[in-house]
Amino acid sequence: MSKSGILRRHHGSDTLEEGTFLDLGAMSFDDEAGALAGAHGTVRLAEILRFEDLHQVSKLAYQGDIVLLDYTSIANDQIAVKRMSVDLKNVAKDTGGDVAGIAKNLLAITPAGIRIDRQKIRPSF
Repeated sequence: MSKSGILRRHHGSDTLEEGTFLDLGAMSFDDEAGALAGAHGTVRLAEILRFEDLHQVSKLAYQGDIVLLDYTSIANDQIAVKRMSVDLKNVAKDTGGDVAGIAKNLLAITPAGIRIDRQKIRPSF
Protein backbone atom coordinates (compact mmCIF):
# COMPACT_ATOMS: atom_id res chain seq x y z
CA MET A 1 0.00 0.00 0.00
CA SER A 2 1.78 3.13 -1.16
CA LYS A 3 1.22 6.61 0.18
CA SER A 4 0.52 8.67 -2.92
CA GLY A 5 2.46 11.86 -2.41
CA ILE A 6 0.27 13.24 0.39
CA LEU A 7 2.84 12.61 3.09
CA ARG A 8 5.65 13.86 0.87
CA ARG A 9 3.84 17.12 0.13
CA HIS A 10 3.13 17.88 3.77
CA HIS A 11 5.99 16.21 5.65
CA GLY A 12 8.78 15.79 3.12
CA SER A 13 8.78 11.99 3.04
CA ASP A 14 6.57 9.03 2.12
CA THR A 15 6.54 7.61 5.65
CA LEU A 16 5.91 8.76 9.19
CA GLU A 17 7.88 7.57 12.18
CA GLU A 18 6.12 5.03 14.35
CA GLY A 19 4.11 6.71 17.09
CA THR A 20 3.60 9.97 15.19
CA PHE A 21 0.26 11.12 13.90
CA LEU A 22 -0.77 12.94 10.77
CA ASP A 23 -3.10 15.88 11.51
CA LEU A 24 -5.62 15.69 8.68
CA GLY A 25 -7.36 18.82 9.90
CA ALA A 26 -4.24 20.90 9.27
CA MET A 27 -3.85 19.63 5.71
CA SER A 28 -5.17 21.49 2.71
CA PHE A 29 -5.23 20.38 -0.89
CA ASP A 30 -5.05 22.39 -4.09
CA ASP A 31 -8.33 21.06 -5.51
CA GLU A 32 -10.25 21.15 -2.21
CA ALA A 33 -11.84 24.59 -2.69
CA GLY A 34 -12.94 23.76 -6.24
CA ALA A 35 -14.64 20.56 -5.13
CA LEU A 36 -16.72 22.35 -2.50
CA ALA A 37 -17.59 25.25 -4.81
CA GLY A 38 -19.64 23.03 -7.14
CA ALA A 39 -21.52 21.32 -4.32
CA HIS A 40 -25.16 22.16 -3.67
CA GLY A 41 -24.70 21.75 0.06
CA THR A 42 -22.19 20.59 2.59
CA VAL A 43 -22.39 18.14 5.47
CA ARG A 44 -21.11 19.98 8.53
CA LEU A 45 -20.14 18.56 11.90
CA ALA A 46 -20.84 20.85 14.84
CA GLU A 47 -20.41 20.60 18.58
CA ILE A 48 -22.46 22.55 21.10
CA LEU A 49 -20.50 23.38 24.24
CA ARG A 50 -23.17 25.70 25.62
CA PHE A 51 -26.65 26.72 24.50
CA GLU A 52 -25.39 30.01 23.04
CA ASP A 53 -23.37 28.06 20.42
CA LEU A 54 -26.65 27.07 18.77
CA HIS A 55 -26.84 30.40 16.91
CA GLN A 56 -23.83 29.52 14.72
CA VAL A 57 -25.27 26.07 13.97
CA SER A 58 -28.60 27.61 13.00
CA LYS A 59 -26.83 29.87 10.49
CA LEU A 60 -25.35 26.79 8.80
CA ALA A 61 -28.79 25.22 8.50
CA TYR A 62 -30.23 28.42 7.01
CA GLN A 63 -27.39 28.35 4.42
CA GLY A 64 -28.65 24.96 3.22
CA ASP A 65 -26.03 22.73 4.83
CA ILE A 66 -26.73 19.38 6.46
CA VAL A 67 -25.56 19.66 10.06
CA LEU A 68 -24.67 16.78 12.36
CA LEU A 69 -24.80 18.24 15.85
CA ASP A 70 -23.08 16.74 18.89
CA TYR A 71 -24.64 18.11 22.06
CA THR A 72 -22.87 15.86 24.58
CA SER A 73 -21.60 18.86 26.58
CA ILE A 74 -25.11 20.06 27.44
CA ALA A 75 -26.88 16.68 27.48
CA ASN A 76 -27.20 16.68 31.29
CA ASP A 77 -28.91 20.10 31.30
CA GLN A 78 -32.52 19.19 30.51
CA ILE A 79 -33.62 22.83 30.19
CA ALA A 80 -30.88 23.61 27.63
CA VAL A 81 -31.68 20.44 25.67
CA LYS A 82 -35.39 21.32 25.60
CA ARG A 83 -34.65 24.89 24.45
CA MET A 84 -32.27 23.57 21.80
CA SER A 85 -34.89 21.11 20.57
CA VAL A 86 -37.54 23.83 20.25
CA ASP A 87 -35.12 26.18 18.47
CA LEU A 88 -33.99 23.50 16.01
CA LYS A 89 -37.58 22.50 15.24
CA ASN A 90 -38.27 26.16 14.43
CA VAL A 91 -35.19 26.29 12.17
CA ALA A 92 -36.39 23.16 10.35
CA LYS A 93 -39.86 24.67 9.98
CA ASP A 94 -38.44 27.99 8.69
CA THR A 95 -36.19 26.31 6.13
CA GLY A 96 -38.61 23.55 5.11
CA GLY A 97 -36.05 21.02 6.30
CA ASP A 98 -36.02 18.33 8.94
CA VAL A 99 -34.43 17.66 12.33
CA ALA A 100 -34.13 14.33 14.14
CA GLY A 101 -32.06 12.55 16.73
CA ILE A 102 -29.86 9.97 15.07
CA ALA A 103 -27.90 8.69 18.08
CA LYS A 104 -27.42 9.45 21.74
CA ASN A 105 -26.47 13.14 21.92
CA LEU A 106 -26.38 13.49 18.12
CA LEU A 107 -28.90 15.36 15.97
CA ALA A 108 -29.17 15.86 12.22
CA ILE A 109 -30.56 19.03 10.67
CA THR A 110 -31.31 19.05 6.94
CA PRO A 111 -32.33 21.77 4.47
CA ALA A 112 -35.44 21.87 2.31
CA GLY A 113 -35.88 18.86 0.06
CA ILE A 114 -34.01 16.43 2.31
CA ARG A 115 -35.92 14.34 4.82
CA ILE A 116 -34.48 12.18 7.58
CA ASP A 117 -35.69 8.58 7.55
CA ARG A 118 -36.33 7.68 11.16
CA GLN A 119 -36.17 3.95 10.51
CA LYS A 120 -32.81 2.26 10.91
CA ILE A 121 -31.58 0.01 8.15
CA ARG A 122 -30.71 -3.24 9.84
CA PRO A 123 -28.80 -6.12 8.30
CA SER A 124 -30.77 -9.24 7.50
CA PHE A 125 -29.18 -12.48 8.58
